[in-house]
Amino acid sequence: MQINWFIPTTGDGRYLGSSHQSRLTDYAYLRQIAQAVDELGFHAVLLPTGNSCEDSWVVASTLMPSTRRLKFLIAVRPGIMSPTVAARMTATFDRLSGGRLLINVVTGGDPHEAAADGVFLSHDERYEVTGEFLTIWRKILAGESYSFHGKHLNVENSRVYYPATQQPHPPLYLGGSSDAAMQIAAAHIDVYLTWGEPPTLVAEKIERMRRLAASKGRTIRFGIRLHVIVRETNEEAWRDARELIRYIDKETIERAHKGLAKFDSEGQRRMASLVQGSPDSLEISPNLWAGIGLVRSGAGTALVGDASTVAARMLEYADLGIESFILSGYPHLEEAYRVAELLFPLLPVDHSNGGTERKSVRAAANFVGNEFRPVK
Repeated sequence: MQINWFIPTTGDGRYLGSSHQSRLTDYAYLRQIAQAVDELGFHAVLLPTGNSCEDSWVVASTLMPSTRRLKFLIAVRPGIMSPTVAARMTATFDRLSGGRLLINVVTGGDPHEAAADGVFLSHDERYEVTGEFLTIWRKILAGESYSFHGKHLNVENSRVYYPATQQPHPPLYLGGSSDAAMQIAAAHIDVYLTWGEPPTLVAEKIERMRRLAASKGRTIRFGIRLHVIVRETNEEAWRDARELIRYIDKETIERAHKGLAKFDSEGQRRMASLVQGSPDSLEISPNLWAGIGLVRSGAGTALVGDASTVAARMLEYADLGIESFILSGYPHLEEAYRVAELLFPLLPVDHSNGGTERKSVRAAANFVGNEFRPVK
């Protein structure tokens, strides 16, 4: 499996929904996270997109020279970005980084945010744009000179003169639970992403996506977006899960859900349905906790437990067909170390992009009595 991490340009800290012990997510801090994740052997980092965070392309471009092997999962935004400009950005970043780019296709689930960016289309119309966008983007990155006349987009004799390193283009990722999103994924996407729903629901989505892709003569890989709270004991993990939301009050939850209700995203609706409203009844599946979804949009669930338990839950998802795990935890710097040190030794982690296992963590134990190391 590929284990990926998250760059928190929306903010970071020890507590959700509170400024208590929040951190300044400036360049120095984001670089710390990226360099740590690179050295720990994670496959890639996801950068968020939207008006609530820093621009993902600019942030990734500044972090790329400070890392060696780490890949960057960066969003293209159909309807907001031109497909030809996005293709040139893709080729340039991929080439200058030595093939370290992954593309996250984000249609957007908030119509108010879309309107703020000048997009006044319905949910399904935005996915129509996404289909036309990806048709153009894929054709010209494959080296063709291409003209396209669609319902929403038109280009004449478009091409990319400087090709990407990864051919025919960097891998495409997309997450979406609506019929429109799944149809686009079946036709264009390499890795279909789901948020962290219970395994039975994830299995249903995977089976449906496999059938849709097969009907178009394609195969598709699968990934999942989850938070993780892993500790040396289950008691510690659940204690820290409760601590994460200790400053969230009823008014904060109501305000958050009022904002999330404006989304027309099926995936966001499914995430919201997992939250029962009480912080005491949020374990929706064994070790799958929906507390983060009390106030956070998008990924709202976390795997909680000791290392062997969390690893077992991840392997259950892997048995369903999940290959790529996009994880995060608060705060993101320390939690990246916990995941690498506690989970990597228990999982079949893919380090094919040049990363190394965390042998150095286990071999660099302090001397005991200034005489010997407990680990050779």
